[in-house]
Amino acid sequence: MRLDVVTIFPEYLEPLNVSLVGKARARGQLDVHVHDLRSWTHDRHNTVDDTPYGGGPGMVMKTEPWGDALDSVLADGYETGSRAPALVVPTPSGLPFTQELAGHLSERPWLIFTPARYEGIDRRVVDEYATRMPVYEVSIGDYVLAGGEAAVLVVTEAVARLLPGVLGNAESHRDDSFAPGAMANLLEGPVYTKPPEWRGRDIPDVLLSGHHGKIARWRRDQALKRTTAHRPDLIERCDPKAFDKKDREMLSILGWAPDPQGEPYGRFWRRTDGVEE
Repeated sequence: MRLDVVTIFPEYLEPLNVSLVGKARARGQLDVHVHDLRSWTHDRHNTVDDTPYGGGPGMVMKTEPWGDALDSVLADGYETGSRAPALVVPTPSGLPFTQELAGHLSERPWLIFTPARYEGIDRRVVDEYATRMPVYEVSIGDYVLAGGEAAVLVVTEAVARLLPGVLGNAESHRDDSFAPGAMANLLEGPVYTKPPEWRGRDIPDVLLSGHHGKIARWRRDQALKRTTAHRPDLIERCDPKAFDKKDREMLSILGWAPDPQGEPYGRFWRRTDGVEE
């Protein structure tokens, strides 16, 4: 996979040289290029922004530097044999970045990131390049950052770990929170390692039992408990078919019940009569 990042703060992307992403780069699994947007400015002040049309506070990033930069990045990529580019635009007004989207992006051979500053990039830039390649406007959360570079790091880390050979154990992400399949709408439960006793706190007995079926059930129950506590919205929108009989029993204990209008098992809703102890 080739990754290009165009930014006015190239130094912000130094973390791409460490951890799993850095190792993937060293092994040649990721070909990462970080570009300084100011290299494509044409005035002595290296200006990349201007006042917004229509008035209002803040500044807007200009079309010319971005257009010249993206044209240059695309030309270089094509010359070196890269193919099928996609533009990733970090923005709080984008679609939520999810594990599903990370998986989709991990299947693409070339991603170009445009982390913005100020009030964002002149909309015409995105509209122009949407005629040339797929564009993904993504948000990493319901908040606003000073710039999109941190979002680039988040998306890159989530995508890179899904590439074949990046993780030491290819099965490591199978039981992650939001992993496709049984965990698609659940949070992963607590995990433990040696020693079996620490400061008077023991490992749950089931994890020491060697009974794989019971361990799997315990982990599933813990995932349900954590999800109902921290992200009840995930349970509410989850497909009821994702829950087996044991899941429904645990959800009932946790104070949830299926919608009586649904057949045979409607979507689950938190009961108003409290949690069954």
